[in-house]
Amino acid sequence: MKQALIILLALAARQTTAQNAWTVQQCMQYAVEHNHEVKQAELQLDNYKVQKTKAVGSFLPYVDAGIGAQYNFGRAIDPETNGYTDVSTFYNGYQLQASLPVFDGFSRLHALKAAKAGELMGRASLRQQQDLTALDVLQAYTNVAYYEGLVSMAGEKVQETTLLLKQTRLLEEVGRKSAADVAQVESQQAEADYELTRQQNLHASALLELKKAMGFPIGDSLATTSFTSASSPEKKGVGCIAEAVARYQMEAAKHEWRQARASLFPTLSLSAGLSTTYFRTLHSETAASFNNQFKNNMGEYIGATLSIPLFNRLQTVTNIRKAKNNYKIAHEAYQQKLLELEKLSREAWQDWQGYLKQTAQMEKKVEADSLAYQLTRRQFEEGLSTAIDLHTTGSQLLKSKATLLQCRLMAMVKEQLVRYYNGEQIWTE
Repeated sequence: MKQALIILLALAARQTTAQNAWTVQQCMQYAVEHNHEVKQAELQLDNYKVQKTKAVGSFLPYVDAGIGAQYNFGRAIDPETNGYTDVSTFYNGYQLQASLPVFDGFSRLHALKAAKAGELMGRASLRQQQDLTALDVLQAYTNVAYYEGLVSMAGEKVQETTLLLKQTRLLEEVGRKSAADVAQVESQQAEADYELTRQQNLHASALLELKKAMGFPIGDSLATTSFTSASSPEKKGVGCIAEAVARYQMEAAKHEWRQARASLFPTLSLSAGLSTTYFRTLHSETAASFNNQFKNNMGEYIGATLSIPLFNRLQTVTNIRKAKNNYKIAHEAYQQKLLELEKLSREAWQDWQGYLKQTAQMEKKVEADSLAYQLTRRQFEEGLSTAIDLHTTGSQLLKSKATLLQCRLMAMVKEQLVRYYNGEQIWTE
């Protein structure tokens, strides 16, 4: 009854763990929402949006208002007579003015285009950071799955060597095995226990790395589940978001260069405003009322200003040259990025195809090594082989299984890389 209860509790715990296990898509989605580098990319995108709003605002008129108050003590100019007086006075002025640039060599237009390209670059950079974060989580998740598989293999090896040790001791009692055979099997069991502990530690380290990549609380528990690949992607050209980032950066640099050249043209602006004043001699009752002065002293003006650049200590020339060089640098960086992405895309496709072939080959090797191990164990039980032979074939089988697991997981990783370089979104929102 007690053993049945223990088995039921173990099955219930395993079922609860399976229900709470995270898939690779869930891990990638969580990382995209909580990763700190993604948060920084979102804030940087908001800065690009602010820059675009600023560029749009430059087309609007500039309006400001001012109020001034002044007490004069001693000798001063009387605003009413324009003569000198030595009485204390109070002066209050109000003004409202507006200005609007009419022509500036299309500087504001190019600034707006550069800001729009910057916003697009920010969106592409955010998407790129999300994809890179998802790829990091995918790699970390793969490592967890790999070491989890090795832990399972090591656990099976411990159980197998434990049963083999019991069987060898029984055979020693009936005289079919020697003490040396028992000692060698005991050594194999100790080695299996050590390997299980080592793989468990590596699995724990890989799980910590996965939590870090996800931005997941380190102290919380995280269970993973196996993952499979979707439909196979087709071989396409480079459609990676990294190409868009470099392209928008080049576009922004081009418009910044044109904006710098606009400073060679004259600028024309219009301005208009109105002002009024209030004046009173202190300790005097003869001053007009505030309402009368505010109305009678009101004045308006309208004007136009044409500014022609002649010489500003070579600042314009140097700024144009620097902006032109920045555009050429961005153009060269874009061309370099295209070559790099083309290379990485082809490598990902070749690696994916290679791991698929290696997986098929390793499946055959695991089948052959498993058969060899079973035959060697049968011979060991019959006294036709030694424990060393059994250990050699068992180690070879375990190594083949580990290599097969690695090939399968790496094939899935390379498949997602192919999708990434094809421009597909590898994580779900």
